[in-house]
Amino acid sequence: MGFDLKEILATFMVLFAVIDITGSIPIIVDIKSRVGRIESGKATLVAFSIMLAFLIIGEPLLGFFGVDIYSFAIAGSFILFFLAIEMVLGIQLFRHDPAVGGGSIVPIAFPLIAGAGSITTLLSLRSSYHWINILAGLMANMVIVYLVLRATHWFEKLLGPTGLYILQKFFGIILMAIAIHLFISNTGIDLTHGR
Repeated sequence: MGFDLKEILATFMVLFAVIDITGSIPIIVDIKSRVGRIESGKATLVAFSIMLAFLIIGEPLLGFFGVDIYSFAIAGSFILFFLAIEMVLGIQLFRHDPAVGGGSIVPIAFPLIAGAGSITTLLSLRSSYHWINILAGLMANMVIVYLVLRATHWFEKLLGPTGLYILQKFFGIILMAIAIHLFISNTGIDLTHGR
C-alpha cells in the first residue's frame, strides 16, 4: 500500500488538531515577549525529529513492554478525548511546568508541538493508516508549524481573540469525534449492525 490522499488528509487533520499550533499562538506570543526571539526553523526541526523518531521506533518499543498497538491506540484515544475536552470547555487537565527552560526548544518544540498528545496520536494512527501517509501528514503539519511560528504576530492581528477562540473550539469538536472513532475502530465495535 502506497500513498493514499484520503489517509494523508485524515492524518493531517488529526495531527493539526492535536498539535493545535494556531491555538498555541497566544502562548507563543507570550514566550516571544519574554525570551525576545523564537527560532522558527530550529523549533520546527526539533519537534519533527522527536515525532519522526517516535513514529519509527515507537512500535518496537511498545513490543518490548508487551503492549500491542491496538491497546496503545485505545489509551491514545482517551488522551485525545481529554485534550478535546480541554479545547472545547476551556479547562486545563494536563499541567505543564513553565519553569522548565524557555525559548525555541523548550517549551515550544517540546512539549508544545511534540508533546504527549502528538506522540500518542502518531502511535495511534499507526494502527489505522500506512506509515508513509502518516509521514506525509506530519511533514505537511511541520510546514504549517514553521509558517505559523514565522508569522505569529500577523496571525494574532488577523484572527483576534474571538477568531482564535472559535478556531480552538472548532478543532476541539473535530478532535473529540476523532478520539471516539479511534476508540471504536480499535475495539472492534460495529455501530452499524448493533441496532
